[in-house]
Amino acid sequence: MVAPKILHHEFNAVLEPPTEDDRWWIAYSPELPGANGQGESEEEALEDLKHAIELVLQTRLEEGLRGVPDTAKSARVTLG
Repeated sequence: MVAPKILHHEFNAVLEPPTEDDRWWIAYSPELPGANGQGESEEEALEDLKHAIELVLQTRLEEGLRGVPDTAKSARVTLG
């Protein structure tokens, strides 16, 4: 089976502003636990979150395909 590519996805992002004691914006996606970002601006935090999401999805895809037989087929499922 040929490994599928990660498709276009959209995720919600929660942005927490810096506290009085800190200068970092924190970003995370409630749909994807473990994907977090930070930055000195909202834009930097979102860009960091984007990279974290890509890494989490790629890792999960690779782990999910480990041990799949070569005779298995690949298909897409569309929601919405």
